[in-house]
Amino acid sequence: MPSFDLSAHLESAFNAFPEARHKPVIGITANYGDGLTTLTRAYYQQVVDAGGTPLLIPPVADKDIIIGTLDCLDGLLLTGGADINPLWTGEEPTPQLHHINAERDLPELLITQLAYNRQIPILGICRGIQTLAVALGGKVMQDIASWLEAQEQAESEPNDKKKKKEKDKEKEAAPVRHPLIKHSQDCAREMPSHSITIEKDSIVYRTYKSERIFVNSFHHQALSDPGPRFRVTAKAPDGIIEAIESKEFKQVLGVQWHPENLGADGRKLFEWLVAQANNYHLAKSLHDRILTLDTHCDTPMLFDQEVKFDQRDPRLRVDLHKMSDGRQDAIIMAAFLPQPKMGESFSQLVHFDVGTPMEYANFIFDKIEAIVRANRKYISIARTPAELFEDKRKDRKSVMFAIENAIALNHDTENIKHFAQRGVVYITLCHNGDNDICDSAKGCDTNHGVSKFGEKVIREMNRQGIMVDLSHASEQSFFDALEISRTPIVCSHSSCRALCDVPRNLSDDQLRAIAKKGGVVQITFYDGFLRKEGEATIRDAIEHLNHAVRIMGIDHVGFGSDFDGGGGVPGLASSAEAINFTLSLLKNKYNERDIQKIWGGNWLRVMALVQSQKK
Repeated sequence: MPSFDLSAHLESAFNAFPEARHKPVIGITANYGDGLTTLTRAYYQQVVDAGGTPLLIPPVADKDIIIGTLDCLDGLLLTGGADINPLWTGEEPTPQLHHINAERDLPELLITQLAYNRQIPILGICRGIQTLAVALGGKVMQDIASWLEAQEQAESEPNDKKKKKEKDKEKEAAPVRHPLIKHSQDCAREMPSHSITIEKDSIVYRTYKSERIFVNSFHHQALSDPGPRFRVTAKAPDGIIEAIESKEFKQVLGVQWHPENLGADGRKLFEWLVAQANNYHLAKSLHDRILTLDTHCDTPMLFDQEVKFDQRDPRLRVDLHKMSDGRQDAIIMAAFLPQPKMGESFSQLVHFDVGTPMEYANFIFDKIEAIVRANRKYISIARTPAELFEDKRKDRKSVMFAIENAIALNHDTENIKHFAQRGVVYITLCHNGDNDICDSAKGCDTNHGVSKFGEKVIREMNRQGIMVDLSHASEQSFFDALEISRTPIVCSHSSCRALCDVPRNLSDDQLRAIAKKGGVVQITFYDGFLRKEGEATIRDAIEHLNHAVRIMGIDHVGFGSDFDGGGGVPGLASSAEAINFTLSLLKNKYNERDIQKIWGGNWLRVMALVQSQKK
């Protein structure tokens, strides 16, 4: 019998500890019909039983309301229902298309895209798997039976002899297709009606620990193409796609069946969603409390393309929207100056007619300042750690200035003071080629390390409170600079040679030496510096970080993506995925204090020390 003593219920609620009260908030898309927004009880009850807090999302297409809703969510559940209009994928409706729900389509496609951008965990069920695919570049088959019959007919009637020969070979190599099965059962929803085969390396396999499970079926529409962002991880015996998941290291899963009706067995997928939502909530909370700083991005390299930093520009890996999506606070933008080879002039290598290297660097900083002025409500230029923290307190993003390649000095140490006054926080001594200051990791040993002029440059940078950055420097230049500088040095975007043996990476001896002098190394997400063969992913970057921590200790590592300069890997391809880095750190058992250090705390310690030594 329920208790009708309201005061007893209130007392129980009031006395719960805050940490015990939080359960991940799972937004659930609602059905719509006859003027009513509704939700089958099984959906929200499974969320509750899995440990989540259900939140009903009505079909509203207002982008501001959707964004406000997403700010409240830790996970998203896309529910079943009527068909999706194939016009959203550019296809005309076929005669076999059943009832569509136009009221739901646009709101759900929008919220799916925006949730995907923000790395919010998603589970799509039945119509939900189709929503995932359509929102992100895939297509639906409008009627399973007629689509499969058309496929079989096309296979049996090749247009010419050559195609017939190819089809015959394909049939010999392919497994025997199961006859068509019924995808819209008449029996109770709680009863499984057919089996599915599951790929081993998949969320569904890890959830059910089996390559074959039995599911129910209440649909006639399915996926014909999951799109470029998903891979198929389960199929029915007749080849119909039954599960997809993100290729991009996002916690996003779509299933064709209805697990909400399958009791404890179906609850496993809801428990997966709630667990991922809890991790996402922890990462969001961390980003609220700590400063997240990326110490090297090359976005100014794309200024000649008239990119739009204040828009979601597909050409950029860093822009205001992507920083907001990834909950990233600050970036250091480098004015990159290419190194002329013998016989080349600097003006031949840049797209703007601005004269000397120093004028070019100032031109880039002018462009950044113009962007910031146009968006002053959302972003500002910071020069010190204190200004970074002030921006975070005021809910603004921050940009800091850096120079990549000290040819910007025009062979004059007096110009260091000028750049210090402009707010430059570090100067990378060289790039991919020797200059008048030092030799590059990809150079020809022109100076045998740091030149006499380079020694003066380093000492003046110390006096002006600018950090000495040795990413790109040769080993001899590295050790020379370490000896010359009276303040700790940094490597703004470098990785570990022990894991990827390329000249640009740092040896274990270099890692130990920079740590001994109090400096920091910021692991970069440039594919070629993470692994020599195959495509690198976020897992490789975390391995480099783990290695650096083992060699140097937790106080000497950080994050310098090299976004827009070639950096970016699946799982951390842009600033929009910055929170994925935090999720990976949590998965690797780093605690909050460690994560605060990695996300900028170590770097800011060195920056504060270097700036305090200014004379």
